[in-house]
Amino acid sequence: MTLYLAALLLGVIAGLRALTPIAAVSWAASLGVLSLIGTPLALLGAAITPWIVTLIAIGEIVNDKLPNTPSRKVPVQFGARLLTGGLAGGAVGLSMGAPLPGVVLGVAGALLGTLGGAWARGRLAAAFGRDLPAALVEDLVAIAGAGLIVAYLL
Repeated sequence: MTLYLAALLLGVIAGLRALTPIAAVSWAASLGVLSLIGTPLALLGAAITPWIVTLIAIGEIVNDKLPNTPSRKVPVQFGARLLTGGLAGGAVGLSMGAPLPGVVLGVAGALLGTLGGAWARGRLAAAFGRDLPAALVEDLVAIAGAGLIVAYLL
């Protein structure tokens, strides 16, 4: 049950920041928290992978603050979040021999995180009177949340 909750919550994180849960899963696999050896997702656990994915995730966080960045609810952005949520959830599920429930929960979490995250950020931005502080709060929630989920799996 614990891993199913982790798959769902990593999906929610994907709805906030698409690549953050992939970085978290990659770190978990490389540190031996998730066992992906011998699976199609074994590359996530390679020694260099978490570093590369983390750099790309940092790029996403920076890009999110740019004025021309599209809404997370446009089809390409929305689809990417569903995909990465499913991938992160699937990796968690795969580590326990149940990849399909992990994928389903990851996608469901990404759906909730995308729509809920957009709503919450809009409310925060209105309260702050501008978007940047709301975006930074969202970054903090995504990064801390992903870290807590991986720590929970320990």
